[in-house]
Amino acid sequence: MSDGDQNKLAQVKALQTRTLDEQRAEAAEKRHRLGLRTARENLADLVDPDSFVEYGQLAVAAQRGRYDYDQLLSNTAADGVITGLATVNREMFGEENSQVAVAINDYSVLAGTQGFFHHQKLDRILQLAGDRKLPVIMFTEGGGGRPGDVDVNTLIAGLNYPTFQIWAQLSGLVPRIAVNNGYCFAGNAALFGCADITIATRASWIGMAGPAMIEGGGLGKFEPTEIGPIEVQEKRGVVDVVAADEAEATAMAQKLLSYFQGPVEGWCRGDQEKLREMVPENRRRAYDVRKVIGLLADQDSFFELRRGYGPGIITGLLRLEGKPLGLIANNCMHLGGAIDAEAAEKASRFLQLCDAFGLPILSLTDTPGFMVGPDSEKQAAVRRMSSLFVTFASVSVPILAVLLRKGYGLGAMAMAGGSFIAPDYIAAWPTGEIGAMGLEGAVTLGFKKELAAAEDEHRRQALFDNLVAEKYDKGKATEAAAYLELDAVIDPADTRAVLLKALRAASRHQPPGGRRRNFVDTW
Repeated sequence: MSDGDQNKLAQVKALQTRTLDEQRAEAAEKRHRLGLRTARENLADLVDPDSFVEYGQLAVAAQRGRYDYDQLLSNTAADGVITGLATVNREMFGEENSQVAVAINDYSVLAGTQGFFHHQKLDRILQLAGDRKLPVIMFTEGGGGRPGDVDVNTLIAGLNYPTFQIWAQLSGLVPRIAVNNGYCFAGNAALFGCADITIATRASWIGMAGPAMIEGGGLGKFEPTEIGPIEVQEKRGVVDVVAADEAEATAMAQKLLSYFQGPVEGWCRGDQEKLREMVPENRRRAYDVRKVIGLLADQDSFFELRRGYGPGIITGLLRLEGKPLGLIANNCMHLGGAIDAEAAEKASRFLQLCDAFGLPILSLTDTPGFMVGPDSEKQAAVRRMSSLFVTFASVSVPILAVLLRKGYGLGAMAMAGGSFIAPDYIAAWPTGEIGAMGLEGAVTLGFKKELAAAEDEHRRQALFDNLVAEKYDKGKATEAAAYLELDAVIDPADTRAVLLKALRAASRHQPPGGRRRNFVDTW
């Protein structure tokens, strides 16, 4: 290499170094004083060592009409977003199945705002992700659109940026995981909200407009910490998982991605005989279904999503013998397991995620049905609850259902794919019971005259109890299986083994005209 070439190479390396934390010590120190990490520290923690190939490292803000390039290189390094390709979880899944696209917003650059070249970088990496069918992990901290890019004279408002369209078009094509810490407003929040899975730290504030836009719209003056605090967004279902800090959020992103990357080895299971003790003998007594899930799944494999929203249905990802699948389960500790509007909508969205990426669905059912009453209807119950039927009807991945206890009415049908004949396999534990509606309600409505004719309250209650017992005997799991409304009644301790056999059989079958879009063949 000639001296001239060596000088050019040295210049290139010097420019690249200027974008790194070592040369941006003041910006890095500011983050550290706040107990936060730099964008490049998050990047290093996220991706496998020596795997990152950066795109657009030398970009700067389109503000050369205001500042010289040297200033911009230091103060607007990479134009506020680090983009590239890398591997994540390579040791678990190998080089090919661990490829990802990465976009990490850098709040130390103009508050993480989206400028002209910033958008171009995002467009480039998202387009590559779509073309190569690569998952995307995006860190979204930032303040939205940037008004100060004075170099751009060919735009009026920038409403023709394709970033949001490209990002949305990846829905159902590749898994998209968004991670946020700190302020996330306007365009950044739109990207966050479009993701398939959203992770946010406790120190997150997420809103479709920041303080300046709100004040400019004449809606009052607010501090950033008053807009979309995590407590609000978690309860409203905006955030799937809440992390303590950036380190935990990054680890969560890695683990969540793994469910879409394939099976793992080295799994272990708990004592399955303990499942026999999970459902109380008293059919009116509540129990913690999360303990059932944790024992049924591979140890430490269950990852719950949206725990703070729609708590009547638990949704999450788990593994059986290392193989990933999605789960929905009724939570009898909330409204007795009744499915309210929020829970139905939450489950419907989760089913779409599983179907898009070829994850079989396991439904653990214990519900008296849909939540009823005037207050429920005020929550748009008809539309939101019906979404479960619509979504399940389009699912092409295998569906397995296990009736743990109660399976009543439309709610139970919705949990089982729309009908008890919809699942590839539906079984019940011995504690299972089914009916067109809850036993108590059925007796109250169906035997109103008989109950009213009882001589006193004591005899009325005795009659009521006897009628409920009769209906229970007719609707218990063994009777339902005898009438073929269930495929089987199984020993709870055998549930895991039975499910694995059923899944292997179901996964070999592709329904005629099915539209399965497998991200990775896991079964």
